[in-house]
Amino acid sequence: MRVIVDAMGGDNAPAEIVKGALAAHGKKNVEIVLVGREEAIRSAAAEQGGVPDSVRVVNAAEVIEICDDPATAFKQKKDSSITVGLTMLKNGEGDAFVSAGSTGALLSAATLMVKRVRGIRRAALCPVIPTAAGQAVLIDCGANAECTVEYLVQFAYLGSFYAKRMLQVKSPRVGLLNIGAEPSKGDDLRRETYQALTAAAEGGELNFVGNIEAKEALKGGCDVIVADGFSGNIMLKTIEGAASFLGGEMKKMFLQSTKTKVAGLLMKDALRQFKELLNPDRIGGTAFLGISRPVIKAHGSSGAAAIENAVYQAAAVAESGIIADIEANIDSMRLSSHREG
Repeated sequence: MRVIVDAMGGDNAPAEIVKGALAAHGKKNVEIVLVGREEAIRSAAAEQGGVPDSVRVVNAAEVIEICDDPATAFKQKKDSSITVGLTMLKNGEGDAFVSAGSTGALLSAATLMVKRVRGIRRAALCPVIPTAAGQAVLIDCGANAECTVEYLVQFAYLGSFYAKRMLQVKSPRVGLLNIGAEPSKGDDLRRETYQALTAAAEGGELNFVGNIEAKEALKGGCDVIVADGFSGNIMLKTIEGAASFLGGEMKKMFLQSTKTKVAGLLMKDALRQFKELLNPDRIGGTAFLGISRPVIKAHGSSGAAAIENAVYQAAAVAESGIIADIEANIDSMRLSSHREG
């Protein structure tokens, strides 16, 4: 399994990217290709003992910056690490691609270079979030993207395929993120999507459990949370903020006095497990579902541990059969399949 890694993407590139990628090399049957400014890559790798002979380094002189236009940057910077890496993926020189660079630039480049699966209208992001029942997929089209009923119906299928293949959920419960559970809740987009997903459920194609509020989703009310990009992004950032706030308050609480410090020591293992549950580095990256080859977006602030896990995530997606599932079910995923009459 060969994973191509954008060594220049992200806040901590190239040092942490190279460190994480090299940590994954040779484990879980993974081979690494590092793409970026070769001198910078080899300099970063020197702290890890250098680049192993079995790791390929591909020079790319340009870097797509966060200030670049995401829609056109990959065209203007044809020798960027993203453009070169995705070209390699398209040409079969690797099985998956990982980048912590600009989300917009990566999605635009993947869509136009690697291409979407035929019949998919828009690729979707699918971060995995912790819930009381374990994990759930939060699937949306990105915060700045216009959303339609057709997109949300396709996202429901994409999230369901992901939950089956990656989270090992036999019959994923699909919920539509909304302000209430009743079918009449929400705007026209939510109400029309509810009807379409209900029709898909009645046809035995999805396990749609109806509208779901954010609080119920976090309690484990569903395995796939379908959202427009704006609502989904707010929910994701709220979860991240709440986790950070809760962790900080608990730390202060256990440091208040000798008694609480002793209690903290007694609960050390349980607290470590709780902290790990909320640690985004465990997953490492988010797949762009709907692209014809595996493309994984790691968080922009990713450190070495997150990149290492993003590489494993990329390999797992490549081996999972998700893309084949999508290709085989395109007809069912079309909105026209779920309209009455």
